[in-house]
Amino acid sequence: MMSNGAAFDSAGQKQITFKKRVGLFGATSLVGQCLLPLLKQNGWQVRAFSRRLISNNDQNVQWIQIKNPGDNPETFAGEMEQVDFWICVASVWILPDYFPMLEAHGARRVIAVSSTSRFTKNDSSASDEQVTAQKLSEGEDSLQTWARIKGVDWVILRPTLIYGLGQDKNISELIRLIRRLGFFPLAGQAKGLRQPVHAEDVAAACLSALEKSNVVNRSYNLSGGETLTYREMIHRLFAALGLRPRIITVPLWLFGMAAAGIRCFPRYRHWTAQMAERMNANLVFDHAEAVRDINFSPRKFQLTSKDLPSEGGLS
Repeated sequence: MMSNGAAFDSAGQKQITFKKRVGLFGATSLVGQCLLPLLKQNGWQVRAFSRRLISNNDQNVQWIQIKNPGDNPETFAGEMEQVDFWICVASVWILPDYFPMLEAHGARRVIAVSSTSRFTKNDSSASDEQVTAQKLSEGEDSLQTWARIKGVDWVILRPTLIYGLGQDKNISELIRLIRRLGFFPLAGQAKGLRQPVHAEDVAAACLSALEKSNVVNRSYNLSGGETLTYREMIHRLFAALGLRPRIITVPLWLFGMAAAGIRCFPRYRHWTAQMAERMNANLVFDHAEAVRDINFSPRKFQLTSKDLPSEGGLS
């Protein structure tokens, strides 16, 4: 399945080693930043796609700016080249826009990162969360349909609550709120179960799924290595900050009002009362199949100093 190989001279001596080549969407994302060094360490030559113009001198990574998905595929990488393998760690619903590009480059295997939000937000009382769940579902379905028609192998990975490097939009935002307020408001007992998964573990799963050529046309849930209540998760955040936990329990209706107020700040414009409702809901997924098939090995939820976001306010 892999496309690496070597050229030989007339005496049978190896001259040039050709590296495996992979296209990567979402290379500047949190998971993408964790994945790039793994790909390089494992002999992959990366075509990293970004909407921003990025320049670097890394011979193993070629950054390619993409502005419009409908552009002629040849404009993305100069002369047309074969790129058998592709990874999308950007939103899975963008992939259909790039199917012509993947076809033009001879795609044979696609690894796509989706989210368990496909299941947890599909019956949310918030319309925007329902839309997100629908887009995830449609993105996955489109990939599977296209891949079946074109004879392309696919693997879909669905992480739970991604955190890490102080750059995620989940745990890092909760930490910033604790720093700002000095306490954290919880709705009721906040006994809903969570399984935070580190971005580096998601990246490792992407690499493994890419290289496990016997794993084809499968979907896997990627949950963290520890299951804990929402309340305990918040306690861990205080501990990571070296603070004594200060928890305020508030009724759901009051939390809804507070969420409406905090949405005035751009960083928290996605906060809703439904987030409080889910504090007492179990969002738990089994990752046993990922352990079995792609050697998934998630860590426990223990934040290190590198996982803390930089100091900053609400805006």
